[in-house]
Amino acid sequence: MDLLWPGFLALLSLIPILVGVYIWQLRRRQKYVVRYSSLALVREALPRSQWWRRHLPFILFLFALASLVLALVRPVAIVAVPTGQTTVLLAMDVSRSMCATDILPNRLEAAKAAALNFVQNQPATAQIGLVAFAGYAQIVQMPTNDQEVLQDAIVSLVTGRRTAIGSSILTAIDAIAEIDGNVAPSVMDETDLAPEPVPQGAYAPAIIVVLTDGVSNFGPHPLEAAQQAADRGIKVYTIGFGSESENSPFAGPGCQFNDPFGGGGGFGGPNFGGGGGGFRRGIDEETLKQVSAMTGGEYYAATNANELQAVFQNLPTYLITKHETTELSVIFVALGALFAVLALTLSYLWSPWPH
Repeated sequence: MDLLWPGFLALLSLIPILVGVYIWQLRRRQKYVVRYSSLALVREALPRSQWWRRHLPFILFLFALASLVLALVRPVAIVAVPTGQTTVLLAMDVSRSMCATDILPNRLEAAKAAALNFVQNQPATAQIGLVAFAGYAQIVQMPTNDQEVLQDAIVSLVTGRRTAIGSSILTAIDAIAEIDGNVAPSVMDETDLAPEPVPQGAYAPAIIVVLTDGVSNFGPHPLEAAQQAADRGIKVYTIGFGSESENSPFAGPGCQFNDPFGGGGGFGGPNFGGGGGGFRRGIDEETLKQVSAMTGGEYYAATNANELQAVFQNLPTYLITKHETTELSVIFVALGALFAVLALTLSYLWSPWPH
């Protein structure tokens, strides 16, 4: 259970104050009764049961007050609700380093093959979308269950410069927000009004899978983007892809790029060429692990094509429930009203004054 307005718990401090006032009033009455010995004798003659009759209405009143305060703090519970659909956003790194041939024919083609196999093995109800990112991120395919369209989108991926992991997460959030009205779109500017974070343990029926072979070097910081995903209840699963090879030549199909930050536009463009340059494996595993941990996801490492295939097969796309927030304030209001009515009723029935 979580509390939306915990500041109102301070009102519970009224209870010990009321108890102190009540005890003070009782002692004051006792001093008054002692002056009249006849009343004191009558009081002594009263049965023991009179004690709880005197104090029970006040105790019930305190329970009523406590219940109403708990209603004010707006307690909520996370409830799992069945859903027949899962949404997966694949965010695939198409930076220049994905042309490395340490994994044949190159990392990009191996990643495409794993993604294609993943799509083919999903049920018809699964909604899958595709985000490609290099120096910036863009939605290549909105979530759909049309496997043929998805496969064409995956095959069409080509490379560009730089790596913007944070941008890929934010773009994936926006894609989920377009199809799920309960998910707020990403916030790009600090001056924008951020949505209220979901209670801890509440998750949307959608996940983001980020596959990368490098270090974020452009755009928003991945941890800032991960925080936005966590605030919306979206789990992010990260995959670090690449071998321990010190240097690998760039070559193979799909290795075309046009630097969008150097006069080009988009991920397509002329052939980058095969064999020039090399790449030292430098996956920022620590950041990827933090991204997953912050959002409730998991980090996977894949050093070859077979391991990547296994990672995709083990992704938790079997979600059949979504987590919704249910406010419990009405229960505490009802309890408070019940205790208050009991306190007034018993006080009236047991009152020593004539009705």
